[in-house]
Amino acid sequence: YVALNHLRPDQAPLQVYDSLLSEAAVLGFEFGYALDAPDTLVMWEAQFGDFSNGAQVIIDQFVASSESKWQRDSGVVLLLPHGYEGAGPEHSSARLERFLQLCADDNMQVCMCSTPAQHFHMLRRQMKRNFRKPLIVMTPKSMLRAKISPLEDLISGRFHEILDDATTTPDRIRRVVLCSGKVYHELVKLRTKTETDDVAIVRVEQFYPFPEEQLRRALGRYRKAEEYLWVQEESQNMGGWSFMEPRLRAMGYTAEYVGRDASASPATGSHEVHNREQAELVEAAIRGEAPHLVRASNPVRPRLAESASSNGARHEEKAVASSKK
Repeated sequence: YVALNHLRPDQAPLQVYDSLLSEAAVLGFEFGYALDAPDTLVMWEAQFGDFSNGAQVIIDQFVASSESKWQRDSGVVLLLPHGYEGAGPEHSSARLERFLQLCADDNMQVCMCSTPAQHFHMLRRQMKRNFRKPLIVMTPKSMLRAKISPLEDLISGRFHEILDDATTTPDRIRRVVLCSGKVYHELVKLRTKTETDDVAIVRVEQFYPFPEEQLRRALGRYRKAEEYLWVQEESQNMGGWSFMEPRLRAMGYTAEYVGRDASASPATGSHEVHNREQAELVEAAIRGEAPHLVRASNPVRPRLAESASSNGARHEEKAVASSKK
């Protein structure tokens, strides 16, 4: 029994299927289904967003470029669980940065919602429009059951690409923090706990198409702001920073970065290190100095430093000589 299939007699059916763990095959099928059935809300959810890399060939060759190459529009929705919660490098990142790199010519939408109401209206918008575009969603994990939207927000309203701070005293704001996703709730929690009243938190709910007009309107409220920060959980070479920084600069805002240092791995494998990193970046965003890089111990760096020493250089010389033989 599925309750959502018994709302009213003339409703469309809800069909949920378990699929095999061959991401490329399944996403290829769903992409084609969405092409053939544009009036159907077709959603493919990865077990974790990290596993979407198994379908990268479908994303590159079809999802991101089918309209440009063949004038074929697909409304397929990718739901990719994403968020840094100490689950390790294979269960933290849906690689937001890769999808943003594929964005051009209004080819698709990339969103990361912070409330259930936003998620609902985003999906509703996907079907109410008279055209179809792929929708990439960084979906929540720990926030999955967070009941933070009143019922009236679901019954009425619409999707907002930018969610401004609720402050009624914008002239008191000294620092404007821009962020996306669940880190917003951690920032608000610390701001409330510390009774900080000169920091506004603005949420970017849609990265692409880039909502410049809505963002400009939100930032324009804070006429006395001295600092603008981009805060993210992801490492500096990942996440939304490389996408947002040049666009903010083009709008006339110099944004500072607060988040994890650049890393080859999406996340630490230590839950203890994760907790320390997360607490540090949230603290820096609300009360610290910016820019701020959260650095984790990396076993590779000492080895690189050793190779640069005279002793390490001798080892390298031996290796080169051995390879020539």
